[in-house]
Amino acid sequence: ELSMKIQEKLGADIIFAFDECTSPLDSYDYTKKAMERTHRWAKKCLTAKTRDDQLIFGIIQGGRFKDLRIKSAKFIGSLPFDGFGIGGSFGKEEMAKMLKWVIPHLPEEKPRHLLGIGRIEDIFNAVEQGIDLFDCVIPTREARHGRIWTAKGHYDILKSKYTNNNFPLETSCKCESCKKITKAKLRELFKSGQPIQQARGQRWATIHNVWFFNNLLENIRKSIAKNKFKEFKRRFLAKRPAH
Repeated sequence: ELSMKIQEKLGADIIFAFDECTSPLDSYDYTKKAMERTHRWAKKCLTAKTRDDQLIFGIIQGGRFKDLRIKSAKFIGSLPFDGFGIGGSFGKEEMAKMLKWVIPHLPEEKPRHLLGIGRIEDIFNAVEQGIDLFDCVIPTREARHGRIWTAKGHYDILKSKYTNNNFPLETSCKCESCKKITKAKLRELFKSGQPIQQARGQRWATIHNVWFFNNLLENIRKSIAKNKFKEFKRRFLAKRPAH
């Protein structure tokens, strides 16, 4: 109830039901109890919600266990949520496997949100499994530490090789940062030692990273509309260094 009140006061367009995200190390029994608790909380959140101008998403849990994931997807999918979040902590292979368990049991007409996913390859793989929305701290948190994301990979603006580089952060980018600031200037702001100047640098870096990820998702949507998603995925990932 308190979670709903706080999220309503924040005024977010999409709010989430309160859930318990278990550790991959938790046992089957504990994960089952946590899932059942999440299900009880889901019903309470729907009852406690009062604003009609906010969408509310239910969250599917169940950890690394197939039967629990399917049970949770069926239960949460049966409730009158506006969309569904899929939570948990997992590696790349586990993520793909888990989505194959869950997605078939969710209503086709409602959006599916994968919580905490922001790596490029993971985004493409999740979209391929039927995911519509993502949230992640990567664009903003890494921007604050000088990591700049581009179509050809990411780089650290703090490195000395950018001291006299007067090119945009990304040559083909149309964001506000790339129109107004160079790599050399951004590095200067980060290295200034003055908090206000450093904050300016973090802001420019954040604008670019957020634009990059938003633009990537826009291009993914266009490729799906043209029935060319797999081709776009192959071409985009081919430009990036292997990790």
